[in-house]
Amino acid sequence: MKEEILAKVHSFDTFGAADGPGIRFIIFLQGCHLSCKYCQNRDTWDCSIGTKYSVSEILEKILRYKNYFISSNGGVTVSGGEPLLQQAFIIELFTELKKHNISTAIDTSGSFAITDKLKKLISLTDLFLLDIKCINDSICKDLTGVSNKLELNFARYLSDINKDVWIRQVLVPGITDNKDDLIELKTFLSTLKNVKKIDILPYHDLGKFKWEELGIPYPLENVRTANDDDVKRAKDILGLHD
Repeated sequence: MKEEILAKVHSFDTFGAADGPGIRFIIFLQGCHLSCKYCQNRDTWDCSIGTKYSVSEILEKILRYKNYFISSNGGVTVSGGEPLLQQAFIIELFTELKKHNISTAIDTSGSFAITDKLKKLISLTDLFLLDIKCINDSICKDLTGVSNKLELNFARYLSDINKDVWIRQVLVPGITDNKDDLIELKTFLSTLKNVKKIDILPYHDLGKFKWEELGIPYPLENVRTANDDDVKRAKDILGLHD
């Protein structure tokens, strides 16, 4: 008998409105291999914890809300943490969701090598919300602990197979808002043929208390939050218009 795959789950949101089109049932998986200094969910990093759920248990939860999100052209988004650390589980879950004609999305850093397993998961995913941490690799390494090479390769692969993508970048004053870097980001994005939306997310420190509750110093203690002018400036550089 095939061994049942269990997910490590941090939490659920049954009425999400910002993580894909329409109303979304969102699954926040536990565990992350990045160490983003601006992370608002510091409590999701630890891969050794989380509540375990089977595919059938999560599917049962999702189907209770299907009529709500289907009527809004919504679906299910898997987020985190970093969801792609649990690829085998998502493959099984998305396989079941496809049987129910439910739209699927993944919110990810994309910092993974393109393997056969990942290709299978990508084929089952309707939309990727791809976080471009910073186009400047040195800044990316300092900000997240990893290079941006894999995430940019991931973006290129999704473009090559014409898989729908929403691009996201957190705008951190003094860190990810450098004009030259934003121009380089614009140039990179112009090479992709599958980008349906670009979101500039203003940095805020509303998740700071989670770091404090864990007894961990908040890395961006002296960095101001981004305001409307910061976002407008970035959008102007990127050529984005509301």
